Amino acid sequence: MNYSVNRRALMRGAVASALGLSSLSALGAEVASSSGTPTTALKGNISHSVARWTFDFLSVEELCLVVKRLGFSAIDLVGPKEWHILKQHGVDSSMCNGAELNLEDGWGDGKFHKPLIESYRKHIDLVSDAGYKNLICFSGNKRGKDPEEGLKQATKGLKQILAQAEKRGVVLQMELFNSKVNHPDYFADNSAWGIELCKRLDSPNFKLLYDIYHMQISEGDIIRTIQNHHQYFGHYHTAGVPGRNEIDDTQELYYPAIVRAIHATGFKGYVAQEFMPKRATNKEKIESLQAAIRICDV
Repeated sequence: MNYSVNRRALMRGAVASALGLSSLSALGAEVASSSGTPTTALKGNISHSVARWTFDFLSVEELCLVVKRLGFSAIDLVGPKEWHILKQHGVDSSMCNGAELNLEDGWGDGKFHKPLIESYRKHIDLVSDAGYKNLICFSGNKRGKDPEEGLKQATKGLKQILAQAEKRGVVLQMELFNSKVNHPDYFADNSAWGIELCKRLDSPNFKLLYDIYHMQISEGDIIRTIQNHHQYFGHYHTAGVPGRNEIDDTQELYYPAIVRAIHATGFKGYVAQEFMPKRATNKEKIESLQAAIRICDV
């Protein structure tokens, strides 16, 4: 018995069962044929990804099978312990995680620098050794500090690991969050703060993860911000506003125009879906991901 072939067949059955389908090819007309090749190829202008946590009703291996069936091959926010699964399926770890302490205890507060520096030095090497590029980081919360103090602290701390990141070819990417709805007290809750941090660090190995959902809530003016400041943005996340759900016509953002603006800047990184599918069944949730990829495939 060919164990690897049999194992893949079993996994396909597991995914189909999880989705309530007779086969993965039943995901829709655009989903891959039984050979695994999509019936309608993506255009190739945008590198697509999906955040692992938003489809956590699937195992990492099942999600790998799904994204390959939908025509792309990258997953965001997977840590070192599961990279071997991605490699088995030829799927990129498009935004690595695991070095952060949490979302609140970040680089904007000097009392967290020692454990952060230790963890990021370890993970920079892990990311590089695995052949990956992007490693997420967070500003953390203010805890009474003003924005300038946060910038000073973040600059001081991050400078202690940037030389290693540059040497190993790893790009540290700080995610921008909104503090109005989801992350109260977060330092990097506006693009201007993050851009100023990029300027002070002055390194090609430090960028911003521009989360479109979060920045729509914080400040709006998404397309103009991308056009004027794209050189500071190394990665993009999507989700619908309001609600962080599907990026269809139930919400206020028009993603085809946004992604066309991203593409027009010459961006070569990833646009990752990070919406929480609102639809009822697992099958419908996968169909939401398929629809989102098509919406953003400009």
